Amino acid sequence: MLRENLQEVEKRIQEACARAGRDRSEVTLVSVSKTKPVETLQEAYDLGVRVFGENKVQEIRDKYDALPKDIEWHMIGHLQTNKVKYIVDKVKLIHSVDSLRLAEIIEKEAEKHNRSVDILLEVNVAEETSKFGLKTVEVIPFAEKIAQFPHINMRGLMTIAPFVDDPEKNRTIFRDLHKLYVDIKEKNIDNGTVSILSMGMTNDYEVAIEEGATMVRIGTGIFGARNYSV
Repeated sequence: MLRENLQEVEKRIQEACARAGRDRSEVTLVSVSKTKPVETLQEAYDLGVRVFGENKVQEIRDKYDALPKDIEWHMIGHLQTNKVKYIVDKVKLIHSVDSLRLAEIIEKEAEKHNRSVDILLEVNVAEETSKFGLKTVEVIPFAEKIAQFPHINMRGLMTIAPFVDDPEKNRTIFRDLHKLYVDIKEKNIDNGTVSILSMGMTNDYEVAIEEGATMVRIGTGIFGARNYSV
């Protein structure tokens, strides 16, 4: 099943890139493996997957030690400040920075490990009260503030679009975030390191790619439905 799912997702990514006149190499697939056991991740790894996204710090810690070291781990869930210290030396990218306090803690912990941490700013484009993230108008002032932090590289933006039956309903959200992304790149806020636009999940990633996503986060489309009782 996993092989077939990965092939189907890959086909759809290629087709979305073709529709948008984009090269397939512009889009990174993050396989969202939250709640899935190590054995399933190993199977995905054996099929060529190297970029995994997790929602919980504890899962990253457990899986990091159990799986090959050339995996890129991405923290895509809400990150509590008191948990930063456990993953700052393990993750390639934190997608979900949405407060100055969190950025300050990441900076402090990264300095302790003598490393730079790549982050994305989480933007709540739809301004859903149930979601974390900065408002669109807050993003550029926030980016200018954290550009002063020597151990943080602000690489781009992330959003979790509303869950909708028709992915077309999210097109304007993706378009708005892409516009903001272009604005930030043009301002050259963080020395030209901005190159990632993380948007689109299983139900809407094709529309996101058409609107400029450089990273899509796909869980159910690859691993099937999740069991949240584990």
